[in-house]
Amino acid sequence: MSEKLIKVIKKKCIGCGLCVKACPFSAISLVNKIAVIDLEKCNLCGACKDACKFEAIVISKPKIVKLETEEYKDVWVFIEQENQNIAGVSFELLGKAKDLAKQLDCKVIGVFLGYNIKDKVNTLIYKGADKVIVVDKPELKNFIAENYANVISHLIRKYKPEIFIAGATTMGRSLISRIAVNIRTGLTADCTGLDIDKEKRLLIQTRPAFGGNIMAQIITTDYRPQMATVRHKVMKELVLDESRKGEIIIEELDGQFIDKRVKFIEFFKEEVYNVNLADADIIVSGGRGLGEGKNFELIRELASVLNAGVGASRAAVDSGWIPYSHQVGQTGRTVAPKIYIACGISGQIQHLVGMQSSKIIVAINKDPQAPIFKVANFGIVGDLFKVIPAIIKELKKLNSPTS
Repeated sequence: MSEKLIKVIKKKCIGCGLCVKACPFSAISLVNKIAVIDLEKCNLCGACKDACKFEAIVISKPKIVKLETEEYKDVWVFIEQENQNIAGVSFELLGKAKDLAKQLDCKVIGVFLGYNIKDKVNTLIYKGADKVIVVDKPELKNFIAENYANVISHLIRKYKPEIFIAGATTMGRSLISRIAVNIRTGLTADCTGLDIDKEKRLLIQTRPAFGGNIMAQIITTDYRPQMATVRHKVMKELVLDESRKGEIIIEELDGQFIDKRVKFIEFFKEEVYNVNLADADIIVSGGRGLGEGKNFELIRELASVLNAGVGASRAAVDSGWIPYSHQVGQTGRTVAPKIYIACGISGQIQHLVGMQSSKIIVAINKDPQAPIFKVANFGIVGDLFKVIPAIIKELKKLNSPTS
């Protein structure tokens, strides 16, 4: 906290102690009957200034340099790679960016970093990008957040995009926050909706708030670009159109953008059971109703018979029954399979946010009043330890060559 932002005028301070009592952060003490402010604790809330009857405390707000926002144009999408392939969330964002750009009468630009990636660029154009900025360097082969953030921050300063969006993935979250700090702009994380205020050219960013009980709409009025991370599976990707033409911009950057303090050593991938949630057409999820971790074997067995992905509620993950990568919900993954089977999951709003876009929802729960039944297409009220084995038995009969 800069000392210039808050100060005590000693000639006016009488040591009454009103400011000490008013400060919610215990940042003020009396020294020789003069108020002294601990700048490390102070957050400029103004409570002390309001309490002082002698105008002995002065707070000055830092000067805000307002951007010439009209200089910024185009919608950028960070193109994420997963196992050397373009991640599905990037295609979803290109589709949404096309809609946003149409409303703003501007271009969709993909920002693609990596090594030996030029042969993949045309796919991005076929999927909605009007231009693709490519930085193809050996130093960018492996994702290191610091290096990627340095490069993209440079590109933003050079080209000045109006909007910049990325997936709310592990990579996207670690990258975009660094960029926002570098270029001093706002960022809304984990959005489930994006729209445009055409008159003011503002990106309306919608995300769950207060535990998912309300949907907040957030705007960035004075800073550019307007930045957001968006959940996987909440946007629709465009159909591949190989007739589309676009511009490819190759950026040749030197080593000044590489952070020498950080070195890639090895990547340990967490094992994902059978089918990745992001790609699964069917997901079987378990919750607190399973009782203990070993009972997840029942969920895995049903998933195996259905060739499905295995999901979980936050309660199951927090209990240590299954890794976080399987968590579905507000603080986990957003999924939209053809069939979602919720076993022993009550259906709190935080979980529903992550799976309510599923085409068919099947709920198995012994509590007939469980909220999950309000969103389920099909519900089974019963003991999951009896219901699931019965379902598995019948499915195995159907899959039997002799059936």
